[in-house]
Amino acid sequence: MSESTEMYLETILVIQKKKGHVRSIDIAHEMNFSKPTISQQMKRLKEKELINMDEDGAITLTEAGAKIANMIFERHTELRNILIHIGVSESTASQDACRIEHYISPETFEALKTYFKDKKHSEFTCCYDSGRNHISSEGIFDSGEDPICCK
Repeated sequence: MSESTEMYLETILVIQKKKGHVRSIDIAHEMNFSKPTISQQMKRLKEKELINMDEDGAITLTEAGAKIANMIFERHTELRNILIHIGVSESTASQDACRIEHYISPETFEALKTYFKDKKHSEFTCCYDSGRNHISSEGIFDSGEDPICCK
């Protein structure tokens, strides 16, 4: 699966958690792409049976799409937390996690996750989206005070 496809699916998941619904324009705003670019990619994702689009333009992940999106989201969150824990700045950790999440093997990712969980180094499962909203395993939180998972 391409990095691009994974990014679109993860973005749909994040918007869905944040807003409860997703439209092409939401994806365009989140990813800073044009509406025609998003429309082309949504057509491809629908053909691959990774998303559904209803007659009103609402986008939902299929079971297969949600599985991929959740995997990428988990990788991003865990990798970001690991990088921050070892001293990487939040900004760099977020950027690097976004790159690494698409290329790391399942074996290496699981080994890192296990190592840091076993060592109690990965206690917090928080992440920020591009709007500085907290995203965690507990859900999406508005910008402002840190939820308990980030303290």
